[in-house]
Amino acid sequence: MTEMVLLFPIFLLFLLGFSKLFALLVLVQKTEIASYYAARRWQLESHRNVRYEGWDDGTLRRDIQNKVSDYLGWNRESVKKFLDLKGIQLTAKRMMVWQKITLTVKTNPWQIPGLTQKEGLTWEVEKYVPNRDRPISFILPGATEQ
Repeated sequence: MTEMVLLFPIFLLFLLGFSKLFALLVLVQKTEIASYYAARRWQLESHRNVRYEGWDDGTLRRDIQNKVSDYLGWNRESVKKFLDLKGIQLTAKRMMVWQKITLTVKTNPWQIPGLTQKEGLTWEVEKYVPNRDRPISFILPGATEQ
Protein backbone atom coordinates (compact mmCIF):
# COMPACT_ATOMS: atom_id res chain seq x y z
CA MET A 1 0.00 0.00 0.00
CA THR A 2 2.89 2.35 0.76
CA GLU A 3 4.25 1.84 -2.74
CA MET A 4 0.92 2.93 -4.18
CA VAL A 5 0.89 6.10 -2.11
CA LEU A 6 4.44 6.92 -3.16
CA LEU A 7 4.00 6.09 -6.84
CA PHE A 8 0.65 7.83 -7.31
CA PRO A 9 2.12 11.39 -7.59
CA ILE A 10 4.68 10.14 -10.09
CA PHE A 11 1.88 8.54 -12.10
CA LEU A 12 0.00 11.86 -12.08
CA LEU A 13 3.10 13.67 -13.37
CA PHE A 14 3.43 11.18 -16.22
CA LEU A 15 -0.27 11.55 -16.97
CA LEU A 16 0.05 15.33 -17.06
CA GLY A 17 3.13 15.09 -19.29
CA PHE A 18 1.40 12.73 -21.72
CA SER A 19 -1.68 14.95 -21.86
CA LYS A 20 0.49 18.00 -22.64
CA LEU A 21 2.33 16.04 -25.33
CA PHE A 22 -0.98 14.94 -26.83
CA ALA A 23 -2.20 18.56 -26.72
CA LEU A 24 0.95 19.58 -28.58
CA LEU A 25 0.31 17.01 -31.31
CA VAL A 26 -3.32 18.12 -31.60
CA LEU A 27 -2.21 21.75 -31.88
CA VAL A 28 0.24 20.91 -34.69
CA GLN A 29 -2.47 19.10 -36.66
CA LYS A 30 -5.02 21.85 -36.09
CA THR A 31 -2.45 24.45 -37.19
CA GLU A 32 -1.87 22.59 -40.47
CA ILE A 33 -5.61 22.36 -41.15
CA ALA A 34 -6.16 26.01 -40.24
CA SER A 35 -3.31 27.17 -42.47
CA TYR A 36 -4.76 25.26 -45.42
CA TYR A 37 -8.14 26.93 -44.80
CA ALA A 38 -6.53 30.36 -44.53
CA ALA A 39 -4.46 29.93 -47.70
CA ARG A 40 -7.35 28.59 -49.74
CA ARG A 41 -9.73 31.33 -48.61
CA TRP A 42 -7.10 34.00 -49.25
CA GLN A 43 -6.54 32.60 -52.74
CA LEU A 44 -10.23 32.63 -53.60
CA GLU A 45 -11.28 35.92 -51.99
CA SER A 46 -8.30 38.27 -52.28
CA HIS A 47 -7.92 40.70 -55.15
CA ARG A 48 -5.07 41.33 -57.53
CA ASN A 49 -6.12 44.91 -58.11
CA VAL A 50 -4.17 47.30 -55.88
CA ARG A 51 -7.35 49.29 -55.20
CA TYR A 52 -8.66 46.46 -53.02
CA GLU A 53 -5.41 45.78 -51.19
CA GLY A 54 -6.61 47.74 -48.16
CA TRP A 55 -9.74 45.62 -47.93
CA ASP A 56 -7.74 42.42 -48.35
CA ASP A 57 -5.16 43.30 -45.71
CA GLY A 58 -7.72 44.74 -43.33
CA THR A 59 -11.14 43.15 -43.49
CA LEU A 60 -10.39 39.85 -45.23
CA ARG A 61 -7.21 39.01 -43.31
CA ARG A 62 -8.83 39.92 -40.01
CA ASP A 63 -11.89 37.76 -40.77
CA ILE A 64 -9.73 34.78 -41.78
CA GLN A 65 -7.61 35.22 -38.66
CA ASN A 66 -10.73 35.31 -36.46
CA LYS A 67 -12.03 32.09 -38.02
CA VAL A 68 -8.62 30.40 -37.66
CA SER A 69 -8.31 31.58 -34.05
CA ASP A 70 -11.75 30.24 -33.25
CA TYR A 71 -10.88 26.88 -34.83
CA LEU A 72 -7.64 26.62 -32.85
CA GLY A 73 -9.51 27.34 -29.61
CA TRP A 74 -8.43 30.91 -28.89
CA ASN A 75 -11.99 31.99 -27.98
CA ARG A 76 -12.64 29.09 -25.57
CA GLU A 77 -10.82 29.63 -22.31
CA SER A 78 -10.53 25.94 -21.39
CA VAL A 79 -9.00 24.99 -24.77
CA LYS A 80 -6.76 28.05 -24.74
CA LYS A 81 -5.45 27.11 -21.29
CA PHE A 82 -4.99 23.41 -22.12
CA LEU A 83 -3.09 24.16 -25.35
CA ASP A 84 -1.18 27.03 -23.64
CA LEU A 85 -1.98 29.43 -26.49
CA LYS A 86 -0.24 32.79 -26.29
CA GLY A 87 -0.87 34.33 -29.68
CA ILE A 88 -2.05 33.63 -33.22
CA GLN A 89 -1.02 35.74 -36.21
CA LEU A 90 -1.81 35.48 -39.90
CA THR A 91 0.24 37.33 -42.51
CA ALA A 92 -0.05 37.45 -46.27
CA LYS A 93 2.85 38.51 -48.48
CA ARG A 94 2.10 39.29 -52.09
CA MET A 95 4.59 38.33 -54.77
CA MET A 96 4.43 38.33 -58.56
CA VAL A 97 3.11 34.81 -59.09
CA TRP A 98 2.58 33.41 -55.60
CA GLN A 99 1.16 34.71 -52.37
CA LYS A 100 2.79 33.50 -49.17
CA ILE A 101 0.38 32.92 -46.29
CA THR A 102 2.05 32.44 -42.91
CA LEU A 103 0.20 31.27 -39.81
CA THR A 104 2.19 31.78 -36.61
CA VAL A 105 1.05 30.17 -33.36
CA LYS A 106 2.86 30.91 -30.09
CA THR A 107 2.43 29.01 -26.85
CA ASN A 108 3.22 29.79 -23.24
CA PRO A 109 5.98 27.85 -21.50
CA TRP A 110 4.76 24.62 -19.95
CA GLN A 111 4.09 24.81 -16.23
CA ILE A 112 5.22 21.28 -15.40
CA PRO A 113 7.18 20.95 -12.14
CA GLY A 114 10.77 19.94 -12.74
CA LEU A 115 10.74 21.14 -16.36
CA THR A 116 12.30 24.55 -16.80
CA GLN A 117 11.47 26.25 -20.04
CA LYS A 118 12.09 29.96 -20.42
CA GLU A 119 9.96 30.59 -23.49
CA GLY A 120 7.08 28.90 -25.22
CA LEU A 121 7.06 27.19 -28.56
CA THR A 122 6.42 28.93 -31.88
CA TRP A 123 5.06 27.30 -35.03
CA GLU A 124 5.10 28.92 -38.41
CA VAL A 125 3.22 27.21 -41.19
CA GLU A 126 3.74 28.68 -44.65
CA LYS A 127 1.50 28.02 -47.61
CA TYR A 128 2.08 29.32 -51.12
CA VAL A 129 -0.99 29.95 -53.23
CA PRO A 130 -1.05 31.20 -56.81
CA ASN A 131 -2.51 34.55 -57.71
CA ARG A 132 -6.10 34.17 -58.73
CA ASP A 133 -6.20 35.01 -62.42
CA ARG A 134 -9.17 34.83 -64.65
CA PRO A 135 -8.68 32.10 -67.24
CA ILE A 136 -7.68 33.30 -70.67
CA SER A 137 -9.75 31.84 -73.45
CA PHE A 138 -7.61 29.36 -75.33
CA ILE A 139 -7.81 29.35 -79.10
CA LEU A 140 -5.91 26.74 -81.06
CA PRO A 141 -3.59 28.29 -83.61
CA GLY A 142 -4.99 27.86 -87.10
CA ALA A 143 -8.45 26.92 -85.81
CA THR A 144 -9.93 30.35 -86.34
CA GLU A 145 -11.82 31.18 -89.47
CA GLN A 146 -10.10 33.59 -91.77
